[in-house]
Amino acid sequence: MFSIAIFDHRQNQVILARDRAGEKPLYYSINNKSLRFSSELKGLFEDKTVKRNINLESFDKYLAWGYVPGNDSIIKHVHKLSSGHFLKFDLSSGRSKISKYWSLPEFDFNSTLSFNDIVDKCESILEDSVSRQLTSSDVPVGVLLSGGVDSSIITAFASRKQKNVNTFTITFPGYKKYDESSHSRLISNYFDTNHHEIEASKVDVDILKKLSHQFDEPIIDSSMIPTYMVSNEIKKYCKVAIGGDGGDELFGGYSTYSRFLQLEKLQFLPYWSRTFLSIASNILLPNGFKGKNWLTSINCNLENFIPVPNSPFNLSERKKLLNNFLKTNMHKEQRKINFDSRYDIIQKATRLDFYNYLQEDILVKVDRASMLCSLEMRSPFLDYRLIEFAFKSIPSKFKVDHTSKKIILKALCKRILPKEFDFKRKQGFSIPLSSWFKEDPNWRSFYFDIMNSKDSIFNIEFVNNLYNDQFKGRINSEKLFGLLMFELWRKKYFINI
Repeated sequence: MFSIAIFDHRQNQVILARDRAGEKPLYYSINNKSLRFSSELKGLFEDKTVKRNINLESFDKYLAWGYVPGNDSIIKHVHKLSSGHFLKFDLSSGRSKISKYWSLPEFDFNSTLSFNDIVDKCESILEDSVSRQLTSSDVPVGVLLSGGVDSSIITAFASRKQKNVNTFTITFPGYKKYDESSHSRLISNYFDTNHHEIEASKVDVDILKKLSHQFDEPIIDSSMIPTYMVSNEIKKYCKVAIGGDGGDELFGGYSTYSRFLQLEKLQFLPYWSRTFLSIASNILLPNGFKGKNWLTSINCNLENFIPVPNSPFNLSERKKLLNNFLKTNMHKEQRKINFDSRYDIIQKATRLDFYNYLQEDILVKVDRASMLCSLEMRSPFLDYRLIEFAFKSIPSKFKVDHTSKKIILKALCKRILPKEFDFKRKQGFSIPLSSWFKEDPNWRSFYFDIMNSKDSIFNIEFVNNLYNDQFKGRINSEKLFGLLMFELWRKKYFINI
């Protein structure tokens, strides 16, 4: 993982480059034949000539997708260097050129590898990746252990290399649904790790200010809160930590992939009937109704587009939220496909997630939260050898089907994890955010103070209804979080709309 800048004195040029998976950020701006670059957007803000004007198209994508995809940033005329690319800037002429040095390999339709061959290869590469990332550090290394498939496999391989590996998990006493301690404890006991359970008994709402100031571009992902908290605790014991990021995208771990298969089966229905159901669902079902996003995307043309799963705000919501402020370039909740026409829906979706959700949400969250604690976070699943093998040689049927996910990784789990391990569990890094908003008066007052302020850009009636609808059973906490984080970020850095 890297983002680097090289000054070539002989050629009088600057070369910027970013790692294959986009683990490390790199922002740049080219204006009047001059180049500005930084690993942080707020680094560019230190240059007073950089105008802090919002990119309205990126802002719309933030609300529709939960993050800003692609090489644009949320600030106009500031870009992100795409992963696997390098930029050459000629200091004499002011000319620049961006080139790609790496991309996901094409799938090998002629591969003859058996299921067991693939499991063997994954075990070999992943074990070596974990070993390298442990031994390449001259300081103690910890492992984030949730007790799920990815982190448990990482712990297993780390324990083969070192004794008494430090493992960490976070719990929320009083919220049993979010307590992963029994699952992580099972793995810890089996591999005899030096386990640390971090209790987050109370989370002060001020943590939102700290995180919104740290994140260069806001993202709608509240799991940044536990990521920061566990990073802050790990720092007391280790300077480097290893996590399981990338496993879902490489091996088909998200429940959305099974739903895409279901949507694909419904393509046989006449387009008019799917369109009617989509429109009716959008009109009749209230915002925050579980499953609404999937019903409204039933008419998506899966040959050319894939729906954005769990879109924070649909098109009609964004129009109300912004008082029709964005009159043009508003995006539907779907992503354009530019892959081989022979690829099935799983190959398309996992590749899209690798380039988008993984890079612009997951890795941003992990990098910013860990760096805020001066902790280096490493991801063995993002070893380029494993990435290339997963996308080139593993067919979709060995990743996910209608009833199972991470088929290959679960087969690996059966080899190396205890028999009692729960293969069906998929918790994620979740927090009781809805309960905090509804039950904690500090979170409630903070929300209304920020969202009802005179300079808020959002429709006050809409944001108030969004909060109150929680008590009617609507799932709106992530939306509340996304609006709060944007407003806190915008006000902190004096962003112009």
